[in-house]
Amino acid sequence: MTTQTPSSTNTPQYDFDAIIIGTGPGGEGAAMNLAKKEKRVAIIERYHKVGGGCTHWGTIPSKALRQSVSRLIEYNSNPLFNAGANAKHLTFQDILSHASGVIHKQVKLRSGFYNRNRVEHFLGEASFVDAHTIRILKHDGSVEKITAKQIVIATGSRPYHPEDIDFNHPRVYDSDSILELSHAPRHVIIYGAGVIGSEYASIFRGLGIKVDLINTRDRLLSFLDAEMSDSLSYHLWNNGVVIRHGEQIERVDATDDHVVVHLESGKKMKADCLLWANGRTGNTADLELSSAGLKADGRGQLKVNKSYQTDVDNIYAVGDVIGYPSLASAAFDQGRICASAMLSNESKAKLIVDIPTGIYTIPEISSVGKTEQELTEAKIPYEVGRAQFKHLARAQISNNLVGSLKILFHRETKEILGIHCFGENAAEIIHIGQAIMQQENGGNTIEYFVETTFNYPTMAEAFRVAALNGLNRLF
Repeated sequence: MTTQTPSSTNTPQYDFDAIIIGTGPGGEGAAMNLAKKEKRVAIIERYHKVGGGCTHWGTIPSKALRQSVSRLIEYNSNPLFNAGANAKHLTFQDILSHASGVIHKQVKLRSGFYNRNRVEHFLGEASFVDAHTIRILKHDGSVEKITAKQIVIATGSRPYHPEDIDFNHPRVYDSDSILELSHAPRHVIIYGAGVIGSEYASIFRGLGIKVDLINTRDRLLSFLDAEMSDSLSYHLWNNGVVIRHGEQIERVDATDDHVVVHLESGKKMKADCLLWANGRTGNTADLELSSAGLKADGRGQLKVNKSYQTDVDNIYAVGDVIGYPSLASAAFDQGRICASAMLSNESKAKLIVDIPTGIYTIPEISSVGKTEQELTEAKIPYEVGRAQFKHLARAQISNNLVGSLKILFHRETKEILGIHCFGENAAEIIHIGQAIMQQENGGNTIEYFVETTFNYPTMAEAFRVAALNGLNRLF
């Protein structure tokens, strides 16, 4: 396509109302909301299928792998299934087949969204010619230029690669390339104990693989409530994961059949492979941002305002490419809010304050609202209500006894200030509490959980048990 000739009114004519670069959750959220308002929308995807990193390398495959391993653990720990039998074993390659099936279904679903909403799809590498023109380098080497009144950068992020680590070596992986693991490791070193590192530590250990988890900080997932972080640390330790806190890699020696990791503290570790899961960087290096008057920071991320508008008025950015909170769920909402701002400068849409986090370790962790540490630092008088999963009939029936729910609430007003859950299906359970926290006009109180009737037996009953426990602490 080429730019149309300007009209006699000197108003520029563009090929599209909006171009979206990237088809992950952020790009999809923007594209769908603009298309439903009858805007002419184009999407550009560098990969040969839509979905972005979320679908192909991140959220979807890792959670699909986790689901398979979780079911394997449940099978092997339930005497109803394995009485008198040897434990069942699966390899990483065995569980990859399930993940591939889920990815295929997600791609088909998302492709249907774009087609039904008449969003034009371009395959290739996008880069800026100017603030309104995008150059597309197609897979066959040809080049096409398209123009739009507004542009959304939703290119996501990729694993950070330090220059002194050889990621082309067949024994060195990052969180994307680990999905191409072709051998069956007996021992894995994971460098980086953030969300991705902790999730893969659970997956590999659940397959019976020895895991060394190197944490550059002094505790796991330090942004979590301390009890949740401690629960995860204990559970990983109890299942045989060796966690090394406060360590930094000095160098990696890789051979044909193993890697040796040298730490700055002088320690050395040998394993079948290394999974690097320490940091991510925004996918902006190939966009030729300077041609549009933009510049990314040292982590490849773009600065935006509350409407996700960059320093160039007609260019917006959403998702991992702008940094925090770097969640697929938030990225989709950012795309939706961005589209509203593009349609109307008077849009009041904004991201919710209390964004829930879901961490798909085994068991899961999910949180919404404040932690005990934050409330203590702010000198807010709070109380705690707890429910242990092992006391719930539904948990006993399903044999998911590990875990707990914690509700933090104001001592005087009874307002719910934070909810933290550790255990199977925590990311689902948390939404019940989140819905009550969003209530206004006095509707957000812990007393709701006492005064309502829950189905029995359910895991949701944990809210009633925790509420009673907390209220009983008041005097």
